[in-house]
Parts: sequence; structure tokens; C-alpha cells
Amino acid sequence: MNDLLLENTPFVSVTVVDAIGSVPNEIGAKMLVTDEGLYFGTIGGGKVETKAIAEAQKMLKPENDLKHDNNSRSAFASWALDKDLGMTCGGSVKVFFEAHNTNPWRITIFGAGHCANALINILKNLDCRITCIDPRKEWLDKLPQSSKLAKVLSSDMPSKVDTIHDDSFVVLLTMGHATDKPILLNLLRRYPGKKFPYIGVIGSKAKAAILVKDLVAANMPASHANLYHCPMGLPIGSNHPQEIAISIAGQLLQERDKLRKPPTVELADSVS
Repeated sequence: MNDLLLENTPFVSVTVVDAIGSVPNEIGAKMLVTDEGLYFGTIGGGKVETKAIAEAQKMLKPENDLKHDNNSRSAFASWALDKDLGMTCGGSVKVFFEAHNTNPWRITIFGAGHCANALINILKNLDCRITCIDPRKEWLDKLPQSSKLAKVLSSDMPSKVDTIHDDSFVVLLTMGHATDKPILLNLLRRYPGKKFPYIGVIGSKAKAAILVKDLVAANMPASHANLYHCPMGLPIGSNHPQEIAISIAGQLLQERDKLRKPPTVELADSVS
């Protein structure tokens, strides 16, 4: 469990807290479930465990993500083994579910080149979940190995916008303007129904000016340029991939922390 907590991996701990009659396992039996399935432990196998894994994975679905400060939630389930699970034994079991890390900091990176590689090397040491999308398998294979990183091979990167979580920070580091542009336009077409907390596009001020023209040509208001960062990253004035990565990581942290700060309430001056 400690490894999952440290890696910020969403998971559910499942514990048998009560049992009556003939049941597959004793009170206190526990397992850990991730979105990929059983991670560790058992509550007895068979239909009880299969049902519990399915219920645990439902808690990890994106639409069930919570915004609570403690980043966890819990639930109980009671099943009659014959009636609810179709088992021949007539016992019953009560199971406690507790989800953890259900609202991770998500970062989606389009492009797996040198800057993306350097950026991921920094981000993998932070509490986040990273997805990197690229049409080139050989470049994806060069990325760091990390349980926090999902590598997605796709020849149609703009279509992958539909798969991104609403709360994901999106970074465009593809091969150039020709590949960044359709992804950016697809991201902005979701506005205002789907506004990502951060969109960044690598490039110069000249590229930023071209992107504004692209918006207008796509029948979008020029004001949509306020919805993304280009140039992306903190202004440190370097073109080295490692330093570009540091500047981008710094801006991502800066924007993340803006969202985490509680709103400031201004109090009226007291009247003496």
C-alpha cells in the first residue's frame, strides 16, 4: 500500500469486515485493487472477489473522482452469497471499500521528443500521473520507465483529445506547428463546455502570433489565445531541452498551486 501511496496511484483497499455462515474468507481478509485489477492480497477468490474487484474499479472511474481534501472515500457493501452472487453456500459477507489517490494531478503530453523526455524525467519524481501520446513507437520507447507514465501510440493525436480528463494539464511538444495546431484547435473547440486547467504550446512569440491567425481562420475568437500559454514555460531564455523542461515544469507547478489555493476573501473595513 505504501508504494501505491508514494507513487500517487489511484487504488481501493477492500476488506472483509463481517461474515455470517459459509464464506470464502475470514473477517479481516484484505486486497488492493487498481484500475488494472487485483494488485495485492485476496478476500477469498471466486465470485465474491470478482464482484468486489468490479465494484472497486467503479470507484476509480474518472466520473467518480472526488475533490475532497483527504483525497479518499469509503463505502460498505453487504451481499447474500446465494441471492446476490448465485453461490450455493448460504452465507453473507460485508465488505468495506476505501479509495485513495482518486484525484491525482494529471498531465497529458503530446509529443515524445527530446523536450518531452527531459520533462517526464522531472515530472516522474512528483506526485502526478503522466500520459504521453506520440505516433512514433521508437520515441515512446526512449521515454523513462515509470509507473506514473502511460505511453500511448497513436497516428491520430488530435482525436486523443476526446480521451483526456477534464482536469488534465495539457502540454503540446510535438514535432512542430503543423502537428501542434490541429491538437490545439481540437482542445479549444471543447470550450466553454470543457476548459482544461492548463494548455501549453512550445514555441516562440512569432509562433504565438501565427496561432492567433489560425484561431481566426478556424472561426474561433482571437480571445481564445488567452486559454493557452505560448510560449510555454517560465521565461528563463534557454533553448536547451533540459532547461526548457525545467521552465515548463516550473510553470506547471505554478499553475497547479494557483488552483489549490483557497479563494481570498476581502473583509470590509470596520467602522469605528
